[in-house]
Amino acid sequence: MHVSELYLYPIKSMRGIPLDHGQLDERGFRFDRRWMLVDANGVFISQREEHRMALIDVALNAHVLTVQAPGMDLLRVPLEASGPPLRCRIWRDVVDAVLVSPEVHAWFSSFLGTDCRLVYMPNESRRIVDPAYVPEERIVGFADAFPLLIIGEGSLNELNARLQRNGDETVPMRRFRPNVVVAESQPYEEDTWQHIQIGDIDVDVVKPCARCAITTVDTETAEAGHEPLRTLSTYRKENSKVYFGQNAVHRQLGTIRVGDAVHVVSRKA
Repeated sequence: MHVSELYLYPIKSMRGIPLDHGQLDERGFRFDRRWMLVDANGVFISQREEHRMALIDVALNAHVLTVQAPGMDLLRVPLEASGPPLRCRIWRDVVDAVLVSPEVHAWFSSFLGTDCRLVYMPNESRRIVDPAYVPEERIVGFADAFPLLIIGEGSLNELNARLQRNGDETVPMRRFRPNVVVAESQPYEEDTWQHIQIGDIDVDVVKPCARCAITTVDTETAEAGHEPLRTLSTYRKENSKVYFGQNAVHRQLGTIRVGDAVHVVSRKA
């Protein structure tokens, strides 16, 4: 098995950036989900509420993020914000963040048609990964819960085969927003992994990823449907949740590259 695709998502719930290599810092890939939209109460906003976030492209260079969306001027976001602090909420976590700028807030509010603000997670902010799954204290950015999400190509191929048999359109991997995609894996083989090596990086596979309605949002049109969640629920549902992919935590800093070999060190009992 080997890494076939890598993705970085600088702004939570917006389009990802394909990578040929990803540099790991404490939180996951560098710059991954260090920015997030929040509402007037400081609560995070995602494609669950605002489907049009699926149309927003983000690019990264040495100095700024550039953000584009249909009908909007190009937006430039500094890589470090210097605005006032804001306590914001993502799921059950309350996190120290920094507001970016009124001009940036206005751009996103105009495109989405709702009052929102962009926040940045500074290096001093420490959001702790759930110790029930990772006993050693680890931190994460604005990802839902863990630094990395891994999906095997075999799993998507099996899902798409089911969709085709039902007369439905297939879905691309980007619907599931992985960081690492593994080629030459058996369908749902990643469910069995406990400790793997990706190139030189040791990775602990800690928790199945429960999927939500974001997977039903077409990334080209921002229209929501029923698939693939409806089909997944027929065979990947457990205790009222639908699972696809595995959350993971890296043990050391370093680089993951497309083409890196993936070795299974141990499997779950």
